Amino acid sequence: MPIVTAPTVTKLSADAPGAVLVTGSHGGIYPGGLAAKAQVRAVIFHDAGLGRGDAGIGALTLLGKLGIAAAAVSHMSARVGDTEDMLARGVISRFNTAAGDAGVTRAMPCAVAAEMLQAAPWRIVPAPPMREARVVLRPEGAVRNLVLVDSAAQVDAVADRGAVIVTGSHGGLVGGVPAMALRADGYAAAFNDAGIGIDHAGIGRLAALDARGIAAITVAAHSARIGDARSTLDDGVISAVNATASAWGARPGDPAATVLLAWTRRDDQT
Repeated sequence: MPIVTAPTVTKLSADAPGAVLVTGSHGGIYPGGLAAKAQVRAVIFHDAGLGRGDAGIGALTLLGKLGIAAAAVSHMSARVGDTEDMLARGVISRFNTAAGDAGVTRAMPCAVAAEMLQAAPWRIVPAPPMREARVVLRPEGAVRNLVLVDSAAQVDAVADRGAVIVTGSHGGLVGGVPAMALRADGYAAAFNDAGIGIDHAGIGRLAALDARGIAAITVAAHSARIGDARSTLDDGVISAVNATASAWGARPGDPAATVLLAWTRRDDQT
């Protein structure tokens, strides 16, 4: 049985069915649903710092109910969004019963766990209902849209140009590629910091977006549920900002909503 890798579970190859998947995505509910839909044998996610309500590993419970083995690597052992680093340095922080039955243990190297999971039974089950929100708002007094997307994969390169984009996604570079930091030339963007983690990987998108003149912030993983854009907006507390966001007044410790809503009304002519 093969081991396949994918920096993001939103883009899987035709080799995924029956395979052990190692993905740089956080282990939230939506990525778990995508893994089940892809009919993987087993999957290893990034734990994204666990975060509020253990949202960073919600997929483990979801997949466990379906009998699918799933585990996650510690954010302090490997960079989020980087499967090569996960296999090279990652160690397991959490796993479900099905993964444990296949021999996975806490602190096991990710590469060893992937090999163990090749022995997990392949269960093809109906994928669970997948709720992923994409909501476009125009707050009172706003001069640009406020776009809420639970996954950055739902950003529309055309429709979301110039918008304030609030995501539930982690703030790490997917596959280490700066061009993938944001699909649209938004006005500003917000992400979850995935616990920041080793090499400060959870805030990697910020510098990449600075280079494009896009203000970007992350919210602390313990303050907002990763994978939930509404929680990013309503609950998030800013943990890091890029230079553009700082110049526009954003500061760590600020409520994300205060800053993001102000940016929808910001007049660049003044």
